[in-house]
Amino acid sequence: MKLNELHDNPGATKQRTRVGRGPGSGKGKMGGRGIKGQKSRSGVAINGYEGGQMPLYQRLPKRGFNKPNRKEFSVINLGLIQKFVDAGKLDAKAAITEDALVASGLVRRKLDGIRVLAKGEISAKVNLEVTGASKAAVEAVEKAGGSLTVTKAAAAE
Repeated sequence: MKLNELHDNPGATKQRTRVGRGPGSGKGKMGGRGIKGQKSRSGVAINGYEGGQMPLYQRLPKRGFNKPNRKEFSVINLGLIQKFVDAGKLDAKAAITEDALVASGLVRRKLDGIRVLAKGEISAKVNLEVTGASKAAVEAVEKAGGSLTVTKAAAAE
């Protein structure tokens, strides 16, 4: 088989209708757009319009609410902290603060604080000082012999 012998399956592709190419084509003159009116012009999109019927997007109920002053936390998992400690990017002996996590490259930016979740295993004895933590994360760190302190910024939440 050569490149010039490649072709699609019969019926897989269909020639597009070339409109406005004379009366013999069956789609000449107005090109199937009818006579005058908004829809016969170019650059018109009446999306979502249902001929005067109430459009679907207006018939559906509006639900939910996004709190404008909500707290946005950077999330890290215990498994990642362990990985960074093993790689020597985090010092397990010193207290690991939010600034240390940013400096190590584990977190890009603090946002409203850093929250620790319990995904992954931790075996290093670490002293973490963060804005938030899940109960499971606190238990896992204490089980490994370390401590996880939640700072005051989360108490104001």
